[in-house]
Amino acid sequence: MTPVSPVNFAARRAAFRKLHDSGLFVIPNPWDAGTARYLRSLGFKALATTSSGFAFSQGLPDAEWAVPRDAALQHIAGIVATVPDIPINADFESGFAHQPEDLAENVRLCIATGVAGLSIEDATGDPAHPLYDLPLATERIKAARAAIDASGTGVLLTARAECYLTGHPEPLPEAIRRLTAYSEAGADVLYAPGPRSRADIEAIVAAVHPKPVNILLTTSAALSLAELADIGVRRVSVGSALARTAWTSFIHAARAIANESSMAGLDNALTFTELNTFFHKDHAERQ
Repeated sequence: MTPVSPVNFAARRAAFRKLHDSGLFVIPNPWDAGTARYLRSLGFKALATTSSGFAFSQGLPDAEWAVPRDAALQHIAGIVATVPDIPINADFESGFAHQPEDLAENVRLCIATGVAGLSIEDATGDPAHPLYDLPLATERIKAARAAIDASGTGVLLTARAECYLTGHPEPLPEAIRRLTAYSEAGADVLYAPGPRSRADIEAIVAAVHPKPVNILLTTSAALSLAELADIGVRRVSVGSALARTAWTSFIHAARAIANESSMAGLDNALTFTELNTFFHKDHAERQ
């Protein structure tokens, strides 16, 4: 893995933790070095990896461990190294292990990439049993917490309840039940991707208060950032949305060429000069 400066590592972790103290911030999700560098240039204070965005870029589905653990770790380390002055949160899926002791070892490996934070979800990847039973799910968060504490690094632990995304029949009460347990197990940040109504988000924020809540926002039709801030949400991520936006333009343009012999899908592309100038300048600043 790419080595990370211990000084920068500590500073980024402290900065990341401070971002969660008050107010709301957006943590967008790059999927490669170029997108990470461009998001950094826009002034975002932190970035988060996206398991789905990276999987799609490798020609793989965002299925449980379709991207092997070591490939995921290498990708996370690469994002950390390419933007060494801002914190990176790792989308570490379900930790690439079922049992708490194995998950703890993988968390230690993730910490070694230089991340300022990491998230662990409670989805099993098994359609017949999509969520870990709560006792095991809670022990998994405790194991991640213990691994972080033993490292002495202060990496921020986000616990995810996947009730909405896995089609649980009662996603709100189950998410609250799980997030409350994960908070008690030592999670620093709580995250249930999927709720869109103000009432659901308010209930989640209230249930785990005063710990910070992350909300997934992937459309302008949802609550605004100002509304989420008013509710008390601390962090907003976009998941795979930026990657899917890029794929949308690519697919529409490619289909037009293949099916209609039309180049119309290329008409609104950024110019070569604009992109190349940005990366020339960015590269020069790093020398």
